[in-house]
Amino acid sequence: MSTVSTATALFEPAGSGRWVPTELARGPWTPDALHGGPAAALLARAVEPLLEPLHPARLTVELLRPVPLAPLSVHARVTRDGRKVRLAEAHLDHDGVSVATAVGLGIRRADLRVPEQPNGRPPGPDEAGEPVWDPAMDQYAAFHNRGVEHRFVRGELGVPGPATDWIRLRVPVVDGETPSPLQRVAAAADFGNGISGLDAMRQLLFINPDLTIHLHRLPAGEWVCLDAVSRYEPHGVGLAVSNLYDEQGPIGTSAQSLLLDHR
Repeated sequence: MSTVSTATALFEPAGSGRWVPTELARGPWTPDALHGGPAAALLARAVEPLLEPLHPARLTVELLRPVPLAPLSVHARVTRDGRKVRLAEAHLDHDGVSVATAVGLGIRRADLRVPEQPNGRPPGPDEAGEPVWDPAMDQYAAFHNRGVEHRFVRGELGVPGPATDWIRLRVPVVDGETPSPLQRVAAAADFGNGISGLDAMRQLLFINPDLTIHLHRLPAGEWVCLDAVSRYEPHGVGLAVSNLYDEQGPIGTSAQSLLLDHR
């Protein structure tokens, strides 16, 4: 299967609120299903206009079943309106069945004086190294190897253990649009379990059925850094937690529940 792609976005419009994912949206487990990052980014795109002008403080994505490499429809609505706090939800459907959902929480913005706080971050993307690809991770064009660019400060994709990785989109989420800051975070944050996995994707599955992102501010620029750690338990459940940064400092955290199983 070719690792070369001519796609120019993760999704292409198909009319009437429908989107066709390109091969750059595919995931590492199978070429027939999407990576969670593109699905989360498309849901973020649907939710964020409903939260404006509030700050998108949280995005919770439920990956209900494998998202197929097939036409998808998206619809969103406000579920709790308010001037200070607002909730909106979005559904990603295939053939009338929801394959993923998202809930966004908006909090009003205000000019306040706040105490001085630590503002450090890991070494920036210009100081980090590009990944050395494991052949098993590079068998076909997909989101993890062609849709985004990785620069590792610590760890490697496909190498077990904690990792610190700067990530940026190589292509827009949808054709013809510049990705918003929230879309960039949603696309990157789903890599937490993948970059910090405790198995090199050969013996174990560590699939996340959810993704929760908390943001105290939106990222500036194209790069989002994940400082990620995973924990596995022998009863088959795990957790991946990432501290999130841009080149100016901390922006929030993300977490993923993990379904563990033998391959």
